[in-house]
Amino acid sequence: MSSARLLSRALVGPSHTARLAKSAQLSTRLMSTEVRKTPRSLPSFSMEGKVAVLTGAGRGLGYEFCKAFVQSGCTTLAIVDLKDSEAKDAAAELSAYACSVGGLKPEEVNFIGVGCDVSSEISVQKAFSEVINTYGRVDSVVASAGIVENYSAFDYPFDRIKRLYDINVHGAFFTAREAARNMIPQGGGSIVLVASMSAQVVNIPQPQTPYNASKAAVRHMASSLAVEWAKKNVRVNCLSPGYMATKLTKTILDHDTALKKTWESLTPMGRIGEPDDLSGAVVYLASDASRFTTGTELRVDGGYCVI
Repeated sequence: MSSARLLSRALVGPSHTARLAKSAQLSTRLMSTEVRKTPRSLPSFSMEGKVAVLTGAGRGLGYEFCKAFVQSGCTTLAIVDLKDSEAKDAAAELSAYACSVGGLKPEEVNFIGVGCDVSSEISVQKAFSEVINTYGRVDSVVASAGIVENYSAFDYPFDRIKRLYDINVHGAFFTAREAARNMIPQGGGSIVLVASMSAQVVNIPQPQTPYNASKAAVRHMASSLAVEWAKKNVRVNCLSPGYMATKLTKTILDHDTALKKTWESLTPMGRIGEPDDLSGAVVYLASDASRFTTGTELRVDGGYCVI
């Protein structure tokens, strides 16, 4: 055998071939890592391609829900809030956020701010009309507009009780009804009504009977509408948060450390929840991941309701 042929066999021998294969595998893994900049998750949890509408989304938990949708790929989003200017400001902030965390170009994001008083059926109808005119459809709706006040039963002014029910109960119903009106002709969708752990337990030490009753109504509303619209492929579920450290809550607790300690001591996990503790739950309920889930209450309360 010639020396040239021996050299050729040595160069392409088993050890050399193995090294080439290992090198190719390593290159493939590196390229895969570069392309996949975010952790893998089930595709059904993606909000990409979904048109989402969130009420009470100019601030607080509603705003945090919007951020969760953005992180899950949503690029068509209507931020609905009482003041039109605040809704539009939030839409602009969230658009910038989407470009920042998602690496998107501004033209790839289509967020709108819509002013709406959810306690008015006409106002809710106008808001959904604007959404449909903009996007042509609506896939996921989160009714998170709501208020809470702390008065004893004897001291609670009737006009304020009525206002609370108009927003918390009637507002949730008007939002769900208009959502379903538009979802049914297109083949279905997901509606999430935001209630509270107060739908199931009586919070102490603060007195808030009308609020607790309003959230219990929202919880049962979700169950009732779920049954009514199930065969239309419109899912209705309820998200019930526990104590959450929103900006408003933090301000209150900073001035009342005793209340903070009480809330923490009554929560088995020993802390107040962070708003992003709700992200996975709201994305699950709004996305196709929950396609066989309807009429369900999902509590995120650190175990508060189980003791």
